[in-house]
Amino acid sequence: MEKITKETYLKWYEDMLFWRKFEDKLAAVYIQQKVRGFLHLYNGQEAVLAGALHAMDLTKDRMLTAYRNHVQPIGMGVDPKKVMAELYGKVTGTSKGMGGSMHIFSKEHRFYGGHGIVGGQIPLGAGLAFADKYFKRDSVTLCYMGDGAVRQGSLHESFNLAMLWQLPVVFVCENNGYAMGTSVARTSHSTDIWKLGLGYEMPCGPVDGMDPVTVAKEMSKAIERARSGGGPTFLEMKTYRYRGHSMSDAQHYRTKDEVEEYKKIDPISQVKEVILDKKYATVEELKEIDKEVKKRVSECEKFAEESDYPPVNQLYDVVYDQEDYPFVQHK
Repeated sequence: MEKITKETYLKWYEDMLFWRKFEDKLAAVYIQQKVRGFLHLYNGQEAVLAGALHAMDLTKDRMLTAYRNHVQPIGMGVDPKKVMAELYGKVTGTSKGMGGSMHIFSKEHRFYGGHGIVGGQIPLGAGLAFADKYFKRDSVTLCYMGDGAVRQGSLHESFNLAMLWQLPVVFVCENNGYAMGTSVARTSHSTDIWKLGLGYEMPCGPVDGMDPVTVAKEMSKAIERARSGGGPTFLEMKTYRYRGHSMSDAQHYRTKDEVEEYKKIDPISQVKEVILDKKYATVEELKEIDKEVKKRVSECEKFAEESDYPPVNQLYDVVYDQEDYPFVQHK
């Protein structure tokens, strides 16, 4: 793993703050009905992504996740303006406005979604890794899921084949405490999700998902194991989300005091504290970063607002095209 330096901490601070403010803006425009449908926000879980990106090789490694998927593609290199436009349903979006909130995708930046079906991405993660092994590519796939998705049968099938074929994949459960509004303790006798890997003799373990340093170290071990032919790993990132499951979540299943307690270990605050303690930057310098982040978010909003909605004929252009099909003559 690359050394964690002053520059790393400053990048983490700026990146995580941008992701947080980007989604805060999404929440605001959702209330104004400029973004429609479902909206699942990542606030509080940013350290899981920041640490993973530090451990990855972004020139060849892949990532895919569930529907809480706005900031991951930004971290992988996708233009945040295009992500914002996609959420607005605009033609300048990552999928020309046809995917929306739960289906951000970028083949160019090796981000393979955004999946609305709970657990649907788990076998796909194994499949991407199988392709890498089959074609002898030196790449690793990171496949994320929520704590609710681990109850899907496809996880067990994927884990079994991943171990059988020693696939270069890292399965990551982002355990944010609740599957929608249901805690792990209400659905399982065992609350240690990482132990699901033991049944397949898969290397596995719990990770502090609120600390990007810990995430980076554990992800680095798992990625290197996969890249060197050592097969898959299953990590349970213990994290927390400050907002509801989606924007329609009234959050009756938890107290405000619980949320405030977790905010005491906010990943952004933790990184900021290290920066100030080690004198990597002054309070004034961090305020300048804050201003720049706010400016970038405003630029994304402006880009999305001013972009056009897709033309109607695009409905036909983004589906399978059969040359001898006689019924669609729009081109």
